[in-house]
Amino acid sequence: MSSNLQKTSAAGEAFLERHEADVLKAYRCPAGIWTISKGLTKASGVIAPKAGMVITREESQRLTRLALGKNYEPAVRKAMPAAKQHEFDGAVSFHWNTGAIGRASWVAKWRAGDWAAVKAKIKLWNKGGGRVLPGLVRRREEEFRLIQDGIYASVPAPTRKSGMAQIVVPLSAKEIGALREALTQLGYEPGPRGDGVAESCVRAFQRDHDLTIDGIIGKATLSTVQRMLDARSKSKVSVPAAAGAAAGGAALPSIDALPVDPSAVGMTGGVAWLAWFAWSYRDAIAAMIQDKHPEIANWLRSR
Repeated sequence: MSSNLQKTSAAGEAFLERHEADVLKAYRCPAGIWTISKGLTKASGVIAPKAGMVITREESQRLTRLALGKNYEPAVRKAMPAAKQHEFDGAVSFHWNTGAIGRASWVAKWRAGDWAAVKAKIKLWNKGGGRVLPGLVRRREEEFRLIQDGIYASVPAPTRKSGMAQIVVPLSAKEIGALREALTQLGYEPGPRGDGVAESCVRAFQRDHDLTIDGIIGKATLSTVQRMLDARSKSKVSVPAAAGAAAGGAALPSIDALPVDPSAVGMTGGVAWLAWFAWSYRDAIAAMIQDKHPEIANWLRSR
């Protein structure tokens, strides 16, 4: 009986991989959760990624298939009975990314055959951390085209020029420009404008942040860039209101100069906030102190 259950097609798995990439060394997603393979976390129930974990491509494929069969395909079969193969594949991609096939309002519109409403509703799932993310906007558009029209094609990666990094996930010219700006803010030289990102720049960033040093821009590198930007942004906001009065509302120091003495922020609330920040972004601090204190950096990354 189980052999007759609808499963993700080979084209559907390829569609999923184009968006998730296939990362063989564990990394932290922008939310700080250890991730590996095609976006698998401990919540997948098939692996518990941790610092330093490395898997083979064959193991990644096995884990992906296991996660699909255990967690994702059953939920899509239940939510969308009698779905055509391309509809099923698009829904699996959506569920893999959001975990929300059981409550997404577009599914009811699909059952009713209201494609205009499906398009409008699926587009609402475009936010991460409370903000609209261009990558999710594009992914929802592609999933809708797949569900409605059976179009599996994804936005092609830019042509790779000599000395420039290979990009293995779909990125628009605007997103590449944003990545260049981000790397510049983080102290890296992205190379000539308009030509993508220099491979040497990507390798330097990967080396400093304990990623696989391959010069390839994929999910792990992009996620780590986002975490480093978030760490810088959060390190410069004011001490929370509970601490603001005694601290005089002073801004916390830049991540480039985190104080050794917690009294630098002036009071209990400020110290608590700083402790939370330091623990939440310990991978960012590890990258900052790697050269001078490699043992401490390694300890921070392992936690």
